[in-house]
Amino acid sequence: MAFAPSSTPSGTARPPVDVHLPDTARDLVKILVAGPFGVGKTTLIGSVSEIRPLHTEEPISEASAPLDDLAGVRDKATTTVAVDFGRISLPGGVVLYLFGTPGQERFRPLWDDIAYGALGALVLVDSRRIDASFDVLGLVEESGLPYAVAFNAFPDAPRHHTEEQLRAALDLEAGTPMVTCDARDADSSVDALLALVQHLIDRHAPEDR
Repeated sequence: MAFAPSSTPSGTARPPVDVHLPDTARDLVKILVAGPFGVGKTTLIGSVSEIRPLHTEEPISEASAPLDDLAGVRDKATTTVAVDFGRISLPGGVVLYLFGTPGQERFRPLWDDIAYGALGALVLVDSRRIDASFDVLGLVEESGLPYAVAFNAFPDAPRHHTEEQLRAALDLEAGTPMVTCDARDADSSVDALLALVQHLIDRHAPEDR
């Protein structure tokens, strides 16, 4: 499984740039960053966004705690209640608008609105709790969106699984990109997004090229 280590220290975000689109912008692409509760969607968008990201994080209350499965994410104190948003410019004039979706089932009615107009999705997965990703993968597949899977490299994530075992556990098609990233690290997160972008390009390329 592809993993591109970065020279950027973990936790380092890209410095914000001017909020206006660069003059080189040519293709504007809406991308979903999806995944279960606590998988690192907000962190990934925050690490790569060239503008100050929009977050709708709220503290996990006593009322919401029984509704959210905190297994494996006991240290998490906040949750996204609407959407995360960020923007990143890639070489070649491609600009990605990143929309992070809430990971809990109770926010499912938001899915259609957030997914409208998206060209693809990056699905973050936690290898410590793979089964938590099944519902989100089902939503992405039902929507017909092409997607790539990125395993967020948590420090205590198991390392003994092979790529074949992980692909089988998620029931992924052979052509679905699967990479590992560190959502805290800008360069690593960009590499995961590039894997998705390349997948989208390949899907739309002429067959006889």
